[in-house]
Amino acid sequence: MVLAAVALAAPPALAAAEDPAEMAKAARAARQAELEQVARDIALTDERLAELRAEIEALDKDRGTLNQALIEAGKRVQSMEGRIGETETRIKALVKNEDALRASLARQRGVLGEVLAALQRIGRRPPPAILVRPEDALTSVRSAILLGAVVPDLRKAADKLSAELGQLVSLKNELARERDRMRNDMESLAEDRARTEFLIAERQKQRDASAAQLAEQERRATQLAEQATSLKDLIARMEKEVAAAARAKAEADAAAAKRREAAEIAKNRVPPDSLGESDRLAPAVAFADARGLLPLPASGKTIRAYGEADGLGNRSEGMSVATRPNAQVNAPSDGWIVYAGPFRSYGKLLIINAGDGYHVLLAGMDQINVQLGQFVLAGEPVAMMASPKLASAGDVDIVSTQPVLYIEFRKDGTSIDPAPWWAATDDEKVGG
Repeated sequence: MVLAAVALAAPPALAAAEDPAEMAKAARAARQAELEQVARDIALTDERLAELRAEIEALDKDRGTLNQALIEAGKRVQSMEGRIGETETRIKALVKNEDALRASLARQRGVLGEVLAALQRIGRRPPPAILVRPEDALTSVRSAILLGAVVPDLRKAADKLSAELGQLVSLKNELARERDRMRNDMESLAEDRARTEFLIAERQKQRDASAAQLAEQERRATQLAEQATSLKDLIARMEKEVAAAARAKAEADAAAAKRREAAEIAKNRVPPDSLGESDRLAPAVAFADARGLLPLPASGKTIRAYGEADGLGNRSEGMSVATRPNAQVNAPSDGWIVYAGPFRSYGKLLIINAGDGYHVLLAGMDQINVQLGQFVLAGEPVAMMASPKLASAGDVDIVSTQPVLYIEFRKDGTSIDPAPWWAATDDEKVGG
């Protein structure tokens, strides 16, 4: 290289370069540990928890107010989980760029040494001055020719190094901003999750079924789940043999009949633009008419759509969504809980009777917060996902380090595509 011609003296000793791949691996591990520590450090003070409890106690305890507060808290949690997920994606991209820049700089350590050595050598032995010592004219001309060839290379190498170092500084500043944003969002998430837990506890107090009755029905539900050979069989057994589920089915059928009667009276009714008031005790809108109105039950990325190959030689009868660890799951529709518990390879399973022969199934959760026979509203928090772990192979599962929520819609026992029922997200509305 031309630089070597100027670097007549040996370059200063540089620290031994470490393996760039190992450096990048160690840096990624450190950053991941830092993000996990941020999540662990987010905890509400006892004082703030007391304020939240007082806020819930001050609520008017009528059903509509409690439901509305719960749905609003659920929306905030879901929105915040989505924002945090987006921030994590941006951080991963920034970290990837930072690793690439660090690797590039590590590969140029030799170039950096040559640039520094050349500049040092020029400083120690500058070209001779012709006016002072005319006899050195030939040496001066030779030096000028050599410098004319070398300086552009020096400038090019130095400019490249300077640009990459500048990018690295900018990346580190942007990473710091994203981490601050993530910490603030996680603090808000922790607060809304606490508020949701208090609201769920208050809602549970208002359940009229006694603990003894509920425990007996849950025990019977567990027995039926062990005996059932399929989801269709499980639903049929539950709605026939468990009092709470049977009562839920009867209420769903009665509500559907009422809606049909009203529809006959007003045949030219306008399509609904909402699901009804928060104090409703039955679905105000028939499930078939709720197309384009239902909220997704959790924030996350769809990793398998209805009808796609499930990796086991079959087609998926539902959709699978990879969520954040401990993500909140909201009811996607109004309806009555006819099953809440473990079932075969589905893990913990929640079945909602939405009326008119429609059932909504949610599976893969770690914690369920509703009870048999309970009526829930669309958007109401009903469950929580698990911490990251490997899923097993089965109907729901996809091997992943993220929790996976499985969603299935059924009509008269047959699975149907849920896609037409989901409300457009803000991004979809903006994008058209």
